[in-house]
Amino acid sequence: MSRRAWALFVAMSLIWGVPYLLIKVAVAELSPLEVVFARVVIAALVLLPVALARRALAGLRPRLGWLVGLALLEVALPFPLIAAAEQRIPSSLTGILISVEPLFIALLALRFDAGERVSGGRLVGLLIGLAGVVTLLGLDLAGSASELVGAGMVLLATLCYAGGAMVVQRGLRDVDPLGVSTAALLISALLLAPLAWWSLPATPPRAVVLAALVALGAVCTAVAFILFFALIAAAGPGRASVITYVNPAVAVALGIVVLGEPLTVATVAGFLLIIVGCWLSTGSVPPGARLTAARRLLAAVRRAVPGSPVREPEPGPDGGARGRGERPAGAGPGDEAEAAGAASPGG
Repeated sequence: MSRRAWALFVAMSLIWGVPYLLIKVAVAELSPLEVVFARVVIAALVLLPVALARRALAGLRPRLGWLVGLALLEVALPFPLIAAAEQRIPSSLTGILISVEPLFIALLALRFDAGERVSGGRLVGLLIGLAGVVTLLGLDLAGSASELVGAGMVLLATLCYAGGAMVVQRGLRDVDPLGVSTAALLISALLLAPLAWWSLPATPPRAVVLAALVALGAVCTAVAFILFFALIAAAGPGRASVITYVNPAVAVALGIVVLGEPLTVATVAGFLLIIVGCWLSTGSVPPGARLTAARRLLAAVRRAVPGSPVREPEPGPDGGARGRGERPAGAGPGDEAEAAGAASPGG
């Protein structure tokens, strides 16, 4: 990726690692719909004057269908799902579950975008990142029904995000991201307003909750949308969504610092897997170096965390790691079934 793409990547990784803590603070006193509606309205109020001054909304009317789809997939559906989920599961777990988005994008790309299909070293990177999520998670989701429902809500929201990234790539990549962000938030506010009207709080929330709402709307939504769409345009939706591998690290770090959660060996191993998986899956590393880095990292994790669900990748035809479904060099049609079962981390 370019230097600009990397700068956007770092900024988004930090900005979208914070909301899970802020949402957790807000839903302690407000309903999920109240939190989401306040967040969306604040963000729209921040962006609208800027968009009008720059004439960023001009020419968007022909893209109205794409904008409505984006509003639904990036805001109106996933935001309430995540806020409701955080009434059932920890904020750090929410951030961790969001990190499966790149795999959802890879799945959607099989049908909608051949140019974003991942294979070889990039696929290994994605799987290493997912192995990091599993290591970092460190708990059994087969617990209470409430936890399972919360996890399901987050995964459904993540699927929405993956669809939203594809919408931007296919129908909105060539228009002003400021106009797209503003229009999507305005549309989402209109969609959510009737529901939010029926769940207004009986008493004013505390100052800390109001501060959380302002931060969610102004920084984690308004500024974040601009940066994220710019990142998609610079790096593509698959690479852009890899920020979801770093977000859990930020969420867990906040849990340690703010909530006093313990730092374990599994947490450190998960961080390493997430960061290196992100590094590999962006495609910025030479193919041979990808395999070497993957082998060294996975060996270190197996030593640090016995029983870790990762295995060493096999070399592919370019000297990188061979992922599922990638045909080995010289392979004929009859070898595709074997290639589909090629070893990969977590596989």
